[in-house]
Amino acid sequence: MRRDDRAISSEAASRLLAAAEYGVLSMTSAAGVPHGIPLNFAFVNNRIYFHCAPAGKKVDLLASNPQVSFCVVGRTQVLPEQFGTRYESVIATGQVEELFAEEKENGLVLLIKKYSPAHQDEGREYIRKLIAKTKVFRINVASITGKARK
Repeated sequence: MRRDDRAISSEAASRLLAAAEYGVLSMTSAAGVPHGIPLNFAFVNNRIYFHCAPAGKKVDLLASNPQVSFCVVGRTQVLPEQFGTRYESVIATGQVEELFAEEKENGLVLLIKKYSPAHQDEGREYIRKLIAKTKVFRINVASITGKARK
């Protein structure tokens, strides 16, 4: 990080990552072509969980190169008179692995807890009906870096 004075603690970075509504998953093809995609996720115990359709570009890219970067942006405020912006952001890196069986279901439950906390029972039923039509992945986070301009 070039601006050490903007670094936030690992605890603050983890809180921001857990609270963010969405993030951007950045992947690279085997040929070195970058691709980023916004998605919903859950961050628990230094792991990022997300789901997707059983086939598609994301699945293909993750199969060819499981090393990824994941970025979230928290609050921002443009400061026109200062030609700058207040912001907070986190970048995590790690390796993706596909989840199966109980781990797969648990990953989906974490997403229901985050995005539909008042609908746990309905969410579990929804998972049971559609679990065969989705893939679930986990990023095992190797590093988290956060920065902010307050």
